[in-house]
Amino acid sequence: MSKVTVVGAGMYGRTTVQRLAETDLVEEVVMTDIIEGLPQGLALDMNQSAAIEGFTTRVIGTNDYGPTKDSDVVGITAGKPRQPGMSRMDLLGDNAKIIGAVMDGVVGHSPDAVIIVVTNPLDEMTALTQLLSGLPKNKVMGQAGMLDTARFVYFVSEALGVPQADVKAITLGSHGDTMVPVPSQVSVRGRPLTEVTDKETIDRLAQRTRDGGAEIVNYLKTGSAFYAPSSAAVAMVKAISQDTKEVLPVCAWVDGQYGIDGVYLGVPAKLGRGGVEDVVELSLTDDELSALRQAADAVRAKQADVQQFAR
Repeated sequence: MSKVTVVGAGMYGRTTVQRLAETDLVEEVVMTDIIEGLPQGLALDMNQSAAIEGFTTRVIGTNDYGPTKDSDVVGITAGKPRQPGMSRMDLLGDNAKIIGAVMDGVVGHSPDAVIIVVTNPLDEMTALTQLLSGLPKNKVMGQAGMLDTARFVYFVSEALGVPQADVKAITLGSHGDTMVPVPSQVSVRGRPLTEVTDKETIDRLAQRTRDGGAEIVNYLKTGSAFYAPSSAAVAMVKAISQDTKEVLPVCAWVDGQYGIDGVYLGVPAKLGRGGVEDVVELSLTDDELSALRQAADAVRAKQADVQQFAR
C-alpha cells in the first residue's frame, strides 16, 4: 500500500499526517485543505523533519484533489470542532454540508479507497459518508471506538495506579451519550475489573469515558482533542495498510450481529485491506447487551436525520 490521504489540515488532520509520516507506514501521505498555503506549508515543514526523525514517507500538501488520486485509505477529518457547552450532535448540520462538499473529490479520485471518518457527530457522519460515496458499507468506517477505548484504559489505569499496558478494555456503542464502556471485558493485570474495584468506581470511570471529549474541550476552550484521536486513526490505517486482520473497536455497519440490524455503530471489527472484514461478537452481560441495543436504536434514529443531506 502506497498512499493515504487526510482531508483537513486542522490540528487533528495535521497531527495524523505527522504520525503517519513518522511511522513510515506508506510511501506517500497527502494532506488537503481549502485554506490556500496551509497544507503546503505544513507538508514542507514535515518533510524537512525527515532527516532528523529518520522517516522516508513523502508528505504532500494541496488545495485540490488531484494529488490524492488512487489513495488506498482516506481519512476525513474536515469539519467544525466542538466548543465548550456543545454536544457532538450540535455539529450535525454544518459538518454534514462539509462532508457533502468533499465527497465528490475524494471518491472521484480514489474510487477504491477505504474511508475512515472522524468528523463529528461521528456515527451520523459515517452513515452520511457511505450514502454520499456510494462505496460498499465495509469500505466506510468511523474512528471513535479506538479513541473511546483508549480513554477508558487511561482512566482505569489512573484510578487504580497501574500502567496503561496492564489494562485491557473496550468501548462500544455510539461516540456520544449512548457510548457503552464494557466493564465485563476490562482486565487489570489479568484480573477482571470487577475483582479489583467496586461498582461505584466502575460506573464513575465509565461516565468519565463518555464525557472524555467534553472534558478536553472545556479545558481547551477553542478546540477539541487531537493527540489521542490521531493515534487511534493511525492504528486503524496500519491494520488496513498491512492487512493485519486485527480486531479493533470501530464504527462499522452492523447487520444482524448482537441482534442489531441496519446501523453504523461502535463494535469490534476485523480490519484488513478490504476495510471491515468481519464484525466480532463478544460475550456481553445482559445489561451491556441491552445498553448496546439501546445505543443502536438512538443512533439509528439520528442517522435517519442525515438522509436529508444525501438528496
